[in-house]
Amino acid sequence: MKRLPTALYVFILTFMFWNSPSSAQTQTMTYDVYAGGIHALDAKLIIKTSEKDYDITLSSATHGFLKTLAPWSGIFSTSGQISKDNKPNPLEHLSISTWKSSTEEKKYTYDGKGKFLDYTVTESKKDKEPVDKTPEKIEEGLTKDSTDLLSATLELLMTLPATQTCAGNSIIFDGDRSFKLLFTETTRSPLKKSKYNIFEGDSLSCQVEVSPDKGKWRKKPRGWLSIQEQGRKKGALPTIWLGLMPEPNPNQSPYIPVKIRVKTDYGTLFMHLTSYKNDEEDPQKKP
Repeated sequence: MKRLPTALYVFILTFMFWNSPSSAQTQTMTYDVYAGGIHALDAKLIIKTSEKDYDITLSSATHGFLKTLAPWSGIFSTSGQISKDNKPNPLEHLSISTWKSSTEEKKYTYDGKGKFLDYTVTESKKDKEPVDKTPEKIEEGLTKDSTDLLSATLELLMTLPATQTCAGNSIIFDGDRSFKLLFTETTRSPLKKSKYNIFEGDSLSCQVEVSPDKGKWRKKPRGWLSIQEQGRKKGALPTIWLGLMPEPNPNQSPYIPVKIRVKTDYGTLFMHLTSYKNDEEDPQKKP
């Protein structure tokens, strides 16, 4: 059970959105995650964007009786800069995950121009001093051309409004190893509002795949890779549906993840959009 939150963390972080803004705005979304028909997780996503910068924070935690059985929570964030050629480059990515009374904090730093700089890990337990778990040396080549999950997905979805095609291939360094994040198989499909999901309208669905690259990979798939391969055997890789929310300014209408499905041997995971809010800041308005 301890590994379930880690897999869901990757599952959630993989599916962010991008809107190419002409003014600063803050977009807030909430999601319910169901596992085998059980409401397993609550998630809240806050994205602040401008022409030159972006800041994303995702908070999530187990829900209901599962919170008692498996008390997990996490906060994941990325701050970065957008280059002149519209490429999102991270400055800092934080992953803070708490399991029972133990918290692990991973910090990745970058130069904001596409280069990895540093990585640290700290573990702490209740009423005890934090312990530095940072590796003495990172295997050569693991961080080359790498980025974080949030920025990688932003880079893909920045082109989505124009191309209407899911196509991406990014290298992600997670501290021990690197992997490729692949987006493929674009399909158009209408979605209807339900008691679980507030979205209704046309959507684009994409398949998402993680492919091992370098580092400490086991021969037998574990964690997210295991879940992914279970879905492949059932004929469906993890899939995200992206939809357009109605906005006062049609030029500001962002694609956002409105539904996610992951098939496993223990049932199907669904992630449903439950609320959406967009607070746009008028660039002409003085503070």
